[in-house]
Amino acid sequence: MSWHPGVVSIPMKERVRVGAMAPDFTLSSQSGETVRLKDFLGKPVVLFFYPKDDTLGCTKEVCAFRDGFEEFVDLDAEIIGISSDSVESHRAFAQKHDLPFALLSDEGGKVRKLYGVPNTFGLFPGRVTYVVDEEGVVRHIFSSQLGVERHVQEAIEALRGHGRAPERPEDE
Repeated sequence: MSWHPGVVSIPMKERVRVGAMAPDFTLSSQSGETVRLKDFLGKPVVLFFYPKDDTLGCTKEVCAFRDGFEEFVDLDAEIIGISSDSVESHRAFAQKHDLPFALLSDEGGKVRKLYGVPNTFGLFPGRVTYVVDEEGVVRHIFSSQLGVERHVQEAIEALRGHGRAPERPEDE
């Protein structure tokens, strides 16, 4: 593997994969509440990592999840967004866009590293969505920096197909 200044590459073997248990974590939400992934066992979770509050692509992505929220409720799924922004930044971002789901503050990027979410061009935190089943197993992964609204479509399709169709491979 070659090395380039400023480029962070996470080896595939260190990334969370389809079929693996989703690593548990504890982070603070925009309301200051402590949220732990294992508290959601028993229902599917859509966990999406995004780069930064109040940027064009991230605003489109969270608003797409907001606009599709009822469909996720109908599928009995929980939506959780994660970035390294502060609780205060998440609070303002969630209020500004009337978000009905938790945004978690991963300051320092520990959970991002735990999941092996890659950086884009070594500069920008990656945009990756994980669909986790009710037992905590990762059933679908979608990674696309630019296809922001497609994260919602991919998650809904994965939830609808859960248990009835073969797993779809990770899209990089």
